[in-house]
Amino acid sequence: MPTRILQNALEGRGSHVSPTDALDGLDWELAGRRPPGSPHSIWEILQHMIFWQDFFLAWMRGERPSVPATAAASWPDRTAPEGAAEWEGAVARFQKGLAEAMAEAEKDLEATIPGSPGHSRADALVQLIGHNSYHLGQIVLLRRQLGAWPPPGGGDTW
Repeated sequence: MPTRILQNALEGRGSHVSPTDALDGLDWELAGRRPPGSPHSIWEILQHMIFWQDFFLAWMRGERPSVPATAAASWPDRTAPEGAAEWEGAVARFQKGLAEAMAEAEKDLEATIPGSPGHSRADALVQLIGHNSYHLGQIVLLRRQLGAWPPPGGGDTW
């Protein structure tokens, strides 16, 4: 699998939502709201994405991150950030992880992940991309429900 394909997906090109666009200009208070019927806020989704992004990055570095005992353990215990600084920190942490994933995509993609026979760097990146893409789509939907889409820089509305 070519590096370019993985990097395009990580950056949100083609059929993937841009992570930058999905989070651009979002107020921290709005990020903590749950529209009626929604099981999660944008804050919760972002925290969940960070959890798994960190997991996959650690795995690719050869670490052995623990898989949570339940799905609920990968979700935060709060619906909202406590303020703008916490929200901005979370966005920055997510973006930093994306940059690390982009760097991983430049390495030997067919190399086996240390300590994980049968799993390549490409395998891990494809899983990370699919997970991020799924949840970024949820974030866009929640932003639309909250009247906060498109973002200031524009974004697809169809």
